[in-house]
Amino acid sequence: MEKLNKLTPYERLEVVRHKGRPTIRDYIPLIFDEFFEMHGDRLFGDDKAIMGGIGSISGIPVTVIAEVKGRNLSENKESNFAMPHPEGYRKALRLAKQAEKFHRPVICFIDTPGAFCGVEAEKRGQGEAIARDIMEFMRLKTPIISVVLGEGGSGGALALGVCDELAVLENSIYSVISPRGFASILWKDAGKEKEACNIMKITAEDMIELGVAEKVIEEPLGGAHNDIGQTAENIAEFLYKTLHKKLKIDIDVLLNERYTKFRKVGEFIEG
Repeated sequence: MEKLNKLTPYERLEVVRHKGRPTIRDYIPLIFDEFFEMHGDRLFGDDKAIMGGIGSISGIPVTVIAEVKGRNLSENKESNFAMPHPEGYRKALRLAKQAEKFHRPVICFIDTPGAFCGVEAEKRGQGEAIARDIMEFMRLKTPIISVVLGEGGSGGALALGVCDELAVLENSIYSVISPRGFASILWKDAGKEKEACNIMKITAEDMIELGVAEKVIEEPLGGAHNDIGQTAENIAEFLYKTLHKKLKIDIDVLLNERYTKFRKVGEFIEG
């Protein structure tokens, strides 16, 4: 099998959607020494599309916030196919503010096709919840590191993508809208997902070139599902090195660098 970075964007999307691809539930026990899950947004309820809690990596206490994909139909139904409701984003913000209070770095794992767009979610303030996460994470006085594990779709992903350093797994995708949604809007034909995928610039290499991400984390040949342990080891190595680097930076400098990071995204020169 050819190396993953030689695959087309659509072929990578197929690998990301492989039924055996690891989820955050596979990675947590392999990356963190311990993890204590916390529930609820203290306003409405607990959204199982986003999990969060306190863990430690190589002795460093951290707050973990992650979007949850299921490993089978039952788990997917429980986590709403990784499409968070507003209470999920409010839970994420509650835990992030708690981390700020106790000076714990925040580690976010992104893996969603997008936020849930149902009527009930809109009634409970989906747009406001995502916007508030983006605003509050931008000025959160503690280091934030985010990793895209698979799909990073639209505002559902961006709510956890405001960070000091963003890493993307080699085969993951990160986009303002899903390829199917893109095709539906642009061509009025969701069946043109493949064509959309190949022109949207959504691969890990695209993210580096566009200045959206800082690091591509290597996957085993054929995809993360072929060696979960090695993939987890690669993620843990990135997190450990980045945590040590960010924890040494004065918080005012860190906030300024975070602001600058996002201000320069999208800059380009016409030739």
